[in-house]
Amino acid sequence: MRWKNHPTRRDFLKTSAFAGGAVFFPNLILGQAPKKIQFAGIGVEGKGKMDVAKAAEGAEIVALCDVDRIKLERAKLLYPNARAFESFREMFESMGDKIDGVTVSTPDHTHYPAAMEALKHGKHVCVQKPLVNRIWEANELLAAARKKKVLTNMGNQGHLLEGIRLLKEWLAAGAIGRVKEILVWTNRPIWPQGARAAEAMQPGTAPETLNWEAWLAQCPSREYVPGLHPFAWRSHREYGAGAMGDMGCHLLDGPFWACELGDPISVEASAEDTTLTTFPAASTIECHFKSEKFGNVKLTWMDGGRKPERPNDLDPNMDWDKMKGGCIYRGEEGTLICPGDNSVNPRILNAERHAKWLAEKAPAQSIERATVNTPQLELVQAIEKNAVCGASFEYSVPLTRLCLIGNVAALLPGKKLNWDSAAQRFVDAADANAFLKRERTRTGWEYSAASI
Repeated sequence: MRWKNHPTRRDFLKTSAFAGGAVFFPNLILGQAPKKIQFAGIGVEGKGKMDVAKAAEGAEIVALCDVDRIKLERAKLLYPNARAFESFREMFESMGDKIDGVTVSTPDHTHYPAAMEALKHGKHVCVQKPLVNRIWEANELLAAARKKKVLTNMGNQGHLLEGIRLLKEWLAAGAIGRVKEILVWTNRPIWPQGARAAEAMQPGTAPETLNWEAWLAQCPSREYVPGLHPFAWRSHREYGAGAMGDMGCHLLDGPFWACELGDPISVEASAEDTTLTTFPAASTIECHFKSEKFGNVKLTWMDGGRKPERPNDLDPNMDWDKMKGGCIYRGEEGTLICPGDNSVNPRILNAERHAKWLAEKAPAQSIERATVNTPQLELVQAIEKNAVCGASFEYSVPLTRLCLIGNVAALLPGKKLNWDSAAQRFVDAADANAFLKRERTRTGWEYSAASI
């Protein structure tokens, strides 16, 4: 199968239920009162608490699911009419006919089975970033969403903001000429990775309130490890997606969308403190693309304290030391910077050139502006309007895939890896291809697009 990186809304509609015949508007049936969209939340504290709350601004929360009973009890206080479950499989089996959409805000390894179970039952779904932590899972998720003809979104709030729209419009209008190089950096990981994380994997006793087997989901059974839940799982290849998985869908969203990058043709990494089971403590990942828009583009990702040199023409009032993450775009006719994690406040360097561009050449708005600022509420409104979300799986699967391709390079530092986008495999690299799919899956947890 040849994968398209940037399907249009027309492409989506051709493969969706909305393309065949009359469009169904559930709130406009003659003689019926509007029915409020009914949502379930999988993961109800931390980011999950915020995601459920955002969905609740436009939907009724009818079900809550979490592996920790204490968290469930606290969430029930906020949504007393919702039913509570420790297992999302039990939740769908028990009340699937009462759920329209789902938020998934759990550790990365649980995203795939939770989303696939939702798709299996024909539910619209918003999954936190990164969508999954295996490339094979990303492609299966997209195939399943197309098969079930549901609406989807990824928890990537930056894609709804003004900054990324300005960035795309300005680059398209030639603000810095053809983009040839992009530098991206983050202060992540802010948790132990490498040998420190591997050494901490010592067994312990699970809290009585934690359903450890439900937390493991599709991963093979193992003894409880203190610290994996609720946070340190990010550093472990089995459960998380490292620094690039955590922040890539935010920081790379701007380059990916504005420069229409698609899959890289090659990647190569340098890394510090690598282990067989954890992501490195620090890495630099060099990605090369053939962009239809700009031709050959080189993108360099840096994490773990690595950072580009301060641009010579950076405005003096911009504190470089305090920029914990951001993107620098180097074009044939200038440089542009987006300080921060979500393409906010794009600036052409230097201040004089930026002001001149705004005054004389800034283009009129050509991209539709979002009416909400959270992906969960965007999905609720999309269900009501039969619309397509900006970070639907058609867009967010290829974006997530870029992060995961970079992760494979970080696990094999010093080795140049060539990527075959049509085959969705690395070329002549069995060691890299071994990371495409989860090595072991618990019996009974095998999800695929064909099986749902």
